[in-house]
Amino acid sequence: MPSNQNVFSSLVAWRRRAVSRLLHRGTRWVRQAAAVTAERPGPYRFRSIGTGARLAFPQGTVFGDPWIEIGDHCIIAQDVTLTAGMMPDLDLGPDPILTLGNGVVLGRGSHVIADVRLTIGDDCFFGPGVYLTTTNHSYDDPDVPVGKQWPRTDPVEIGPGSWIGTGAVILPGARLGRNVVVAAGAVVRGEVPDHAVVAGAPAKVVRRWDPRAGWQPPLRTPAPVPIPEGVTPEQLLALSAEERSAADAG
Repeated sequence: MPSNQNVFSSLVAWRRRAVSRLLHRGTRWVRQAAAVTAERPGPYRFRSIGTGARLAFPQGTVFGDPWIEIGDHCIIAQDVTLTAGMMPDLDLGPDPILTLGNGVVLGRGSHVIADVRLTIGDDCFFGPGVYLTTTNHSYDDPDVPVGKQWPRTDPVEIGPGSWIGTGAVILPGARLGRNVVVAAGAVVRGEVPDHAVVAGAPAKVVRRWDPRAGWQPPLRTPAPVPIPEGVTPEQLLALSAEERSAADAG
């Protein structure tokens, strides 16, 4: 027969597993119920929030929401900050301050700080921890603490189809063109032309598209081949197995 100690240990382990399952189920329910959508805007009064858009729970700091526009099918991960105006409860006038186009994806822990006009075009993707701001500290007076000096502001525009890598910083006055790639950790200011790749701090153009010559300098790997429509997971696994066999035979 099992000892009393073993029975007690089994009961304790069972109870811990049961409590863990309940907590995870409750957490999933809270995340679903507290996500912000057009149908369930929660405490926010966004100027507009499009069909299929979703702000994951928990949301980061959000204020100035009446001056924030969110397009259709945007995905905003948890802990993302969205602000319009320097502080809550300001009257920012009749026009929107922060606009997210359709299909924008903001990675977890990103910050979008719009004290003046900030626009993000359609189908832009942002990795985690990206920081966009229209405002920067000034240090004109050497005798006044930097944090107490009036900041500088300048509008920011991100062109459609762009990809902003993890941890990148987009500074006031930045104007990114269409389908721009910003490398992880880059610090971007000024204008970036269409179809350019920028990297570094400060960011510089390291690759760009030429209509005649293609990408310059050339890409080091071939373009990935999209999966054809109608292909099943089983077919993909079979194809992968065939490719491995061919590689081993070669």
